[in-house]
Amino acid sequence: MKEIISIILGGGQGTRLFPLTKDRSKPAVPIGGKYRLIDIPITNCIRSNINRIFVLTQFNSESLNKHIIQTYRFDNFHKGFVNLLAAEQTNYNKDWYQGTADAVRKNLKHILAFHDIKYVLILSGDQIYKMDYKKLIDFHKASNMELTICVKPVHKEEASSFGVMKVDNNEIIDFVEKPQDYETLSKFQSRDVIQKNYKNIEQDEDFFASMGIYLFNIKTLIEILDNSYTDFGKEVIPFSIKNKKVGSYFFDGYWEDVGSMKIFLKANLDFTSPIPKFNLYENLIYTHARFLPPSKVVHCTVDQAILAEGSIIQNAVIKNCIIGIRSIIRDNVTIEDSIIMGADYYETESDKKENRKHNIKDVGIDQNCIIRNAIIDKNSRIGKNCKIINKKNNKEFDGENYYIRDYIVIIPKNSVIEDDTEI
Repeated sequence: MKEIISIILGGGQGTRLFPLTKDRSKPAVPIGGKYRLIDIPITNCIRSNINRIFVLTQFNSESLNKHIIQTYRFDNFHKGFVNLLAAEQTNYNKDWYQGTADAVRKNLKHILAFHDIKYVLILSGDQIYKMDYKKLIDFHKASNMELTICVKPVHKEEASSFGVMKVDNNEIIDFVEKPQDYETLSKFQSRDVIQKNYKNIEQDEDFFASMGIYLFNIKTLIEILDNSYTDFGKEVIPFSIKNKKVGSYFFDGYWEDVGSMKIFLKANLDFTSPIPKFNLYENLIYTHARFLPPSKVVHCTVDQAILAEGSIIQNAVIKNCIIGIRSIIRDNVTIEDSIIMGADYYETESDKKENRKHNIKDVGIDQNCIIRNAIIDKNSRIGKNCKIINKKNNKEFDGENYYIRDYIVIIPKNSVIEDDTEI
């Protein structure tokens, strides 16, 4: 594993997760009450003994930078690192990253500084899964591939959101990026190969989708990026399949690409299931150690929920919810099918006195509120007697201090919802 270096792509503008990405990059979005999306690939790397990790950032990167600096620090006698590579202008490159491939190209000099590197593992920073990358590397070496792409079966309805490929004896022979018509998609139907290689496959999962996880020989990567290609999915992968030996690594585990608000909420709430698809108690994730006190729950009804540390909840009904760190939930509040992301800080008694002087709400959820199918981002101040339930059943809507996406109400970070508000 000393021959490999990992590059985690920090993502672009993350428009499909807006407004959660209004002030942060997509990999910095909180999940599971106390983690961030970026913790998943970094944890997978560390558990696979890949300890040289670069994270490429560009948009809204401050929150991500702060999290990584505070979290991933190896000791002085360890050769590993998790380094941030922000987009920068140089004498040779005046532009920002133009795409995923362009981002890697502009940072090749940092990779080539390590003369013992033979393989480069390129990962996305916004997926939920557990993978032992050593098995991927062993397959790559044994099959003598120049590039290996991790693939997973998907339904026909999902295929249009992914790069879809045709596989012959573990080698990828054809590829199309996000096919939008069934005539094109039908050419990539792979039912026989999928049923042969996967034991517990769901009905109609007949197409191989790229997971956006690429393992390159370093020489192959350098050669392929010696051109004007800017994107892996649209340009580099199709070119490689036609001109290089490209393998398919069959992944048979839970994997979720958090590409929309609906999927984001669904994936988070699945953590609360009795038998979740991604079990946080078996798949331990590294994250920032905060040393918060245990959560305090007083006279509450809680059913199928995760309560992160440092929270104070009293006289509330909570069902099928993620309650994030430092959440303050006051009397007679009902929350269902929602994510409460909590807060970055506690307000002291003197802070609260100042709030009252200036007619400012305290951080948290005040009395007599009802919240359903919603995401309340960090440091929000929700007043008394509020109903956040999407009462008009809007699919998409932009309010003054809230948004609705996929019928889900999102209260952005640091927002204020006044008393008696109904959404």
